[in-house]
Amino acid sequence: MKTPTQKELGKRLAEIRKQKGLSQEDLSSRIGLSRSSLTQLELGNRNMDIITLQKLAYTLGFSLDEFVSDQSTTENLVQDSGVQEYMAKPTERISRPVFSKPKFKNMLLYILERCAGKPNVGETVLYKLLYFSDFNYYEKYEEHLSGATYRKLPFGPVPDQTETTINQMLHNGQIQRIKSTYYGYPQTRYLPLVKTDLRQLKASEKQVIDHVIDQMSDWSANAISDYSHKDMPWLASKEGKEINYELVFYREAPYTVRGYEAEGDDEF
Repeated sequence: MKTPTQKELGKRLAEIRKQKGLSQEDLSSRIGLSRSSLTQLELGNRNMDIITLQKLAYTLGFSLDEFVSDQSTTENLVQDSGVQEYMAKPTERISRPVFSKPKFKNMLLYILERCAGKPNVGETVLYKLLYFSDFNYYEKYEEHLSGATYRKLPFGPVPDQTETTINQMLHNGQIQRIKSTYYGYPQTRYLPLVKTDLRQLKASEKQVIDHVIDQMSDWSANAISDYSHKDMPWLASKEGKEINYELVFYREAPYTVRGYEAEGDDEF
């Protein structure tokens, strides 16, 4: 007998949830799972362990044996008894990013320490390096790095907190602003005047930032802007509005940075 694939089970789960009239947020809170993790289960990008399967079966009211059977259909899995309450207390999850100014400052200083000497790294490139560091970290670890909020603007995502933070750092003598031209176009650049306080950055955070720098810091402003415009969080956001971090879980190659098929694997 053929066993349903991970993708097929994920699709089956999504169909049952919708027929029961539940949103992803509703179901994830009932079973104590983050909504982003539930998204990955439904997309077939994450394995369903037996504990999670049991919670889903109890909450959605289907037979576990029938669910993993290749002969089952969504219709015969959905029971008429309605949605049952799973009694375990759901795991609370803060979806709204909380901005950490010390983290953001040191993240910016670290990028400048490594990249300020590159003639292509003006404000446009710098903002994209910050964006991909923050959003890649959230995708990989489901935790915020700096917690900065980003908006969809014509030249790509821009963090809301940049102007205030940079002006404060200029005033405190932590960075220097330089006006120049690059290939005939005006450019604003920044130089670090103090060292990064690495105590503010965890090893996992530094690893993600390093990967972004290694991948993108040599790109031109046009190249990195074009790349950011094809990233799912950008594509799914409205012009001028805040970009939702949760949209990273709908990324596909080459943007996704998380190996869902091998949980615990730290390789990019």
